[in-house]
Amino acid sequence: MKGNIFTMELIEASIEDIDLVGGKNASLGEMLQKITPLGVNIPDGFIVTSSAYFQFIKDNGLEQQIKNIVEQANIDQLKALSSCGNQIRQLIQNGQFSSQMETEITGAYRKLIGDNEDKLGVAVRSSATAEDLPDASFAGQQDTFLNIRGTGKLLIAIKNCFASLFTDRAISYRESFDFGHFNIGLSVCIQKMVRSDIGVSGVAFSIDTESGFKDAVIINGSYGLGEMIVQGAINPDEFIVYKPLLKKGFKAIIEKKLGKKQEQMVYGVQQGKAVEVIRTPVKDAKRFCLTDRQILQLSNWVMMIEAYYTKLKGHWCPMDVEWAVDGITGELFIVQARPETIHSRNKVDYITEYQINDTERLQKIILTGVAVGNKIASGRVHNLVGLEKHLIHEINFLPGDIMVTEMTDPDWEPVMKKAAAIITNKGGRTCHAAIVARELGVPAIVGCDNATEILKTSEEITVSCAEGETGIVYRGRIAFTKKEHRISDLPEINTPVMMNIGSPDIAFRYAHYPAKGVGLAREEFIINNYIKIHPLALLGHEYLGDAGLTTLIRETISGYESEEQYFIEKLSYGIAKIAAAYYPNKVVVRFSDFKTNEYYNMPGGKYFEPAEENPMIGWRGASRYYSDVYKAAFGMECKAIKNVRENMGLDNVIVMIPFCRTVDELSLVYKTMEEFGLKRGQNKLEVYLMAEVPSNVILAEQFAEQIDGFSIGSNDLTQLILGLDRDSSLVANLYNERNDAVKIMISSLIRSAKKMNVKVGICGQGPSDYPDFAQFLVEEGIDSISVTPDSFMKTVNAIKEIEDKLAVKVMG
Repeated sequence: MKGNIFTMELIEASIEDIDLVGGKNASLGEMLQKITPLGVNIPDGFIVTSSAYFQFIKDNGLEQQIKNIVEQANIDQLKALSSCGNQIRQLIQNGQFSSQMETEITGAYRKLIGDNEDKLGVAVRSSATAEDLPDASFAGQQDTFLNIRGTGKLLIAIKNCFASLFTDRAISYRESFDFGHFNIGLSVCIQKMVRSDIGVSGVAFSIDTESGFKDAVIINGSYGLGEMIVQGAINPDEFIVYKPLLKKGFKAIIEKKLGKKQEQMVYGVQQGKAVEVIRTPVKDAKRFCLTDRQILQLSNWVMMIEAYYTKLKGHWCPMDVEWAVDGITGELFIVQARPETIHSRNKVDYITEYQINDTERLQKIILTGVAVGNKIASGRVHNLVGLEKHLIHEINFLPGDIMVTEMTDPDWEPVMKKAAAIITNKGGRTCHAAIVARELGVPAIVGCDNATEILKTSEEITVSCAEGETGIVYRGRIAFTKKEHRISDLPEINTPVMMNIGSPDIAFRYAHYPAKGVGLAREEFIINNYIKIHPLALLGHEYLGDAGLTTLIRETISGYESEEQYFIEKLSYGIAKIAAAYYPNKVVVRFSDFKTNEYYNMPGGKYFEPAEENPMIGWRGASRYYSDVYKAAFGMECKAIKNVRENMGLDNVIVMIPFCRTVDELSLVYKTMEEFGLKRGQNKLEVYLMAEVPSNVILAEQFAEQIDGFSIGSNDLTQLILGLDRDSSLVANLYNERNDAVKIMISSLIRSAKKMNVKVGICGQGPSDYPDFAQFLVEEGIDSISVTPDSFMKTVNAIKEIEDKLAVKVMG
């Protein structure tokens, strides 16, 4: 569009043009020039430059009027701020384009869409010229208008974009940072619409938005136009892809979560409506919105965009990307991309831990949702359900209150800044409420479904996002602690310290700890919390005659082709997420070790579990795997491990066999594993034995001939050496892994392992609870110690102390 003053083609813009076209448009233009040739689809468009915005303000004599309105308003008061914003926006919306500006805009519009004014819609997107302001990263700062058709509606939409530079929150932020209202301009992108109204759309980040883990692509998606996800109006599907192994060609999808996708935004069918919201058909809501091929293609594109911007800026630059799939052609498009501005700026030298201290907290749980952040906050509920936006300035929302509402949008931000925590019925991890909560540094729980029904104004609650990906709301003020440690203060030690990771939800959060891998990842946690059905009930529910159970299972496996696929993939994702967080360090995954009473309580368990007097020493661990009754269920575990190692590429996963009583039993487990595709040594698969039965110690040399390592399970080993039931409160006072009998057995195992040149570590609770026990293990020559994350710091320091003492003794 050479010779034009107020417009330019989108492909003409570059990153050097931010002052003229704003950050978003500069990014789109840059990608059209440099990324599209690499095979990434980006819709074409044109730009109304910031010069047009400033000229529009001048032509209509608005600058002084706007300054007067702002100067006369007390913007610290919400009511005054609302009145100020309304007046300014009305002035801009009533302004007129000069004939030259209007001619340029309409000419560019017709060049873009040809003679299809009534058929083709365009997206009209705002792009501010001061993207690096401290406040500029706030979600939805300026407006976007979708499916705009016709020159008249286009000109109105552009004026509305100009006006969005003076929303209440934008005025408040600029005043807070003492940034002149006319030191920032607005450009507008007019872009061809992707027909995602009958397709799929969403957002993707090249960084985990909760933990800052840099090796993951996080994708949220749903049917229809993407505004529903950005607004937090729905609970979207979520997909996670592990970048390092995707680059190597593996199918590195390490998480798929089916969202409810309650509604979708489509093109309007009613007169005067550009878009409207409809209910998502049930068949669509119950299936994933993207195929695996689309997930991998999108992830590759996101990584390409990140790599380009990283090279352009000279430092790592994770990206926030909006995407869409055309429902007519099936083509994938990138419609917007900008640098992620929260976690990429965070310093990871600190370990901050929040921990609930109330032992009766489980009885105080009110509701749960998706956790945003990792903090805990207590406060007074202020339920804002049903409040109209224009009445926001009239509410008595006090600093420290907990905001409870259906969902949020940018108009809520002046209130959100006061909140100690935020709770919404709707939304996923990339919705408006989640993004703003992260930027404000407050915990939020989104996608709770019925928070506004359960939580009443003035009641006191505690909001915890410190317990994994599930956020928990507790009744009343719950006691909690906050501890902060500097990672760089940790001493160098010779004994490797690994992690016990119970939940995949927390794996990314602890990935920056200087641990040497994972010494224990328990499959039963994943089965109990992610699969939620007894594995044999999954495979055989149709023969049980339990209609309620069958209905529950069919609902549970929505999005999967079969019950077996559901089990294998869900278990695979849980294992893979932990393995990815610590790749390429070893991650020891223990096969399931449920007791019969634990399995009995799972849905369908009563049909398959016998009644045992003492389940702690009954049908558990290895004895299940080769039994005719349970073999098919164990086979699914083997297939999940094979999937993680071979298809996803996470060959750092090694397996561990628990509660294996005899060497002959170990052979039977190996035979069963091979039936389902797992063989020790094949594709470098290592097998460890959980040393927790006295026979494992007594026959250690015989076991060592058939395994790659021991991992001491001090909990069960203590129980069986001292002859007590660790679940019984009657003998709890006798339970002590530091008893001499236990320590003698551990010393014996370590000597035998070293004699046989087999690794030996420990993953029981002892080293986590007692630093002196960790010191004993170091003195005995243990190869590694695995502890819970909350014990990592004290264990490292305890090991350093004993290593220094041993060094002095050797020198002496």
